[in-house]
Amino acid sequence: MTRNSIESTPLTMPAPAGMNWSTTAIMVLLHVGAVGALFMFSWRYFAISMLLWGITGGLGISMGYHRLHTHRSYRVPLWMEYFFAVCGALTLEGGPIFWVATHRIHHQKSDQPGDPHSPRDGAFWSHMGWLLFGDVNHNNTLIMSKYAPDLAKHKFYIWLNNYHWVPTVVLTVILAVIGGLPLVLWGVCFRIVVGFHCTWLVNSASHMWGYRRFATRDDSRNNWWVALMTFGEGWHNNHHAHPTSARHGLAWYEFDSTWILISILKKLGIARQVQMAKVTSVVVSEREAA
Repeated sequence: MTRNSIESTPLTMPAPAGMNWSTTAIMVLLHVGAVGALFMFSWRYFAISMLLWGITGGLGISMGYHRLHTHRSYRVPLWMEYFFAVCGALTLEGGPIFWVATHRIHHQKSDQPGDPHSPRDGAFWSHMGWLLFGDVNHNNTLIMSKYAPDLAKHKFYIWLNNYHWVPTVVLTVILAVIGGLPLVLWGVCFRIVVGFHCTWLVNSASHMWGYRRFATRDDSRNNWWVALMTFGEGWHNNHHAHPTSARHGLAWYEFDSTWILISILKKLGIARQVQMAKVTSVVVSEREAA
């Protein structure tokens, strides 16, 4: 299936079915663990936590799940593509097929009926409520594969989607051996919770606050502080206007660390077929306030 056919295929998220108690319980435990980490603070643990967030959130979510797996805005060798997917799974935001399918639905239904996480349904809903209420199909590989057929062709992605929690369990054991409970709380709970809220801010804040460069059909906005927290993902209006562009920060002042890394891979000959949008005109004033 080509990129164009992926973008044009009508998608519909399965209907919610009430509170997802298993997801809610895990969320509560992780948040409790993150708070507990603060009572065992050390700069070493904090640094390790942020390093792991850079690997899992930067390489896993921004470079991997989002710009590579979902939008195919660039290409890398298959082993690196798989590596980015494992990094993405370590965020506990779901397996690659689930994440990609959900995001593709978001683009086709953005801020319209059927959007999995639009602020038009409430700020809390767009931030995390959509995960707590209803069947989010984290492990329903069969259903979500319909929306990510390109990934479903790979047995590795099917396995990783079914067992997306395995990399986190392995990492937890390693951190427990190295640093005991404090390192587990920082390297797993604190890091994952920070990652959750950073990603969720793209869904919520970047559809409510910021400026609009392009007159897209949704409420997407460019938000500088979300961009700083998410490796460049906060330049969300730019992204919705040019979804297949590997570059999200389109102006010199729109810092996009993920684009910098992709550019380095391109110069090294590792990344290829890199898509890049350029600003040719300003459709909506950049000073427009949310």
